[in-house]
Formats: sequence, structure tokens, C-alpha cells
Amino acid sequence: MTVVDLGFAPGSWSQVAIDLVRPGLGRVVGVDIIPVAPPKGVNALQGDFLSRDTQERVRELLKDENAGRVHRHELIKEENNTDPSYLDQDLSKLDLNMTGKAHRDKCIDVILSDMSAPWELASGYHHRSISNPYHRLMNTSGNKFKDHAGSMDLCRSALYFAFDTLRVGGNFVCKFYQGAEDKQFEKQLKSLFSKVHRDKPESSRSESKEAFFIGIQRLSSAEQDRVFDEGG
Repeated sequence: MTVVDLGFAPGSWSQVAIDLVRPGLGRVVGVDIIPVAPPKGVNALQGDFLSRDTQERVRELLKDENAGRVHRHELIKEENNTDPSYLDQDLSKLDLNMTGKAHRDKCIDVILSDMSAPWELASGYHHRSISNPYHRLMNTSGNKFKDHAGSMDLCRSALYFAFDTLRVGGNFVCKFYQGAEDKQFEKQLKSLFSKVHRDKPESSRSESKEAFFIGIQRLSSAEQDRVFDEGG
């Protein structure tokens, strides 16, 4: 199983993902514009995901089915594992079935996107509260229109990437800030996935516009023109 975590810093989602997929049987690749050490067992790529070069680096990494995996013998030595569980066996079968060009291109099982548009740097690096990227992890400006528009750009970028790389039956989770464009984006998701849910976490403040779209089971019949028809 392959999980890609977009905007993974500081690494909470990647940590949960690597615990679930088990290194050696699955792999987790985190991508973020912020340089940060990933959780143990997670592969990390630094770059702006809106850049085609960054997306191509992710694709090239994933084309190698062994890239990003901790070797099985290393896990046995570290954890003193004995016989693999039924879940381990199922995941192994899934990975062994990922052969052929179509599967190499569409080799991701889950895409997680927690990306937020970074603030513009203040003039002069003495403004450390804003210019330091580690202080910009929440990345909300207070301008609801700006936050919404920025999040929609990132969501659409993640969706284009998902269309090209997410296997049939794969799942997609995307953070966004609610606004005028999210209905159209939800319609696009419904053209690509069997089920689409909109969720606002209980931990999110009532006045916050933060929410998540969850796309379940990518459809085999989804057509690019229909999914990305902005006017329809």
C-alpha cells in the first residue's frame, strides 16, 4: 500500500499512516515546502507541490515499487516479528499485484492533502514571527477570501495529481477553507469517486472555515474532461 501525504509537516498524519501500512509492506511519502524531518519510516521530499518539477519527482520516486520502503529484514531485526499477520499478507498480495504500466502510473492507494498556502514573507528577516516557516504551519491570513482561494488552488492541484496517480478504488482526503468555490470542487470529486463526504472536525473552532473533503473509492470510469469541467 502506498500513501502520499501532501503538506505533511509537522508529520502527524504521516505518523498515523506509517503505523497503519507497516514499513516494508507499505510506504508513506511526505511532500512539503517546509524542510522538516519526517517520522521514522516515512520518505520526505521538499518542494512546492504547485511546481511541476516537484510533482514529477514524486512520480519518479513512486515508479520504483521498492522505493520508500524499509526492507522486511530490517523490521524483523528491530521488532522481533515472527509470522506475518493476515493484514500483512493481504498488503503483500496487493503490492505484488501492482504490475504493468497502468499500475506503475496509478500506484497510490491513499492521497492525503493538508496543504495550506504559505504567507508572503514580511520584508526583512528580523520579522521572525512571520518569515520563519515553522511559525507558518497553520498558514491562515485572517482574510477569508484569500484563505479560501489559496486552499482551492492547492485542492485542485492535489486532485489533478490524484487523477493521474491514484489507483482505481483509492481514497483521497483534502483540507480546504469553505467559500464560494467549494461546491464546484465537490462536484468534481463526485465525478471521480464513488462517495464524497464533507467533514468539519469537532476540534475545529465553530468560527473556523477549515473543513475536509473525503473521496472514497476512485471510479474506473471517470473521464478527465468530465472531472475537470469547470463550467459544468
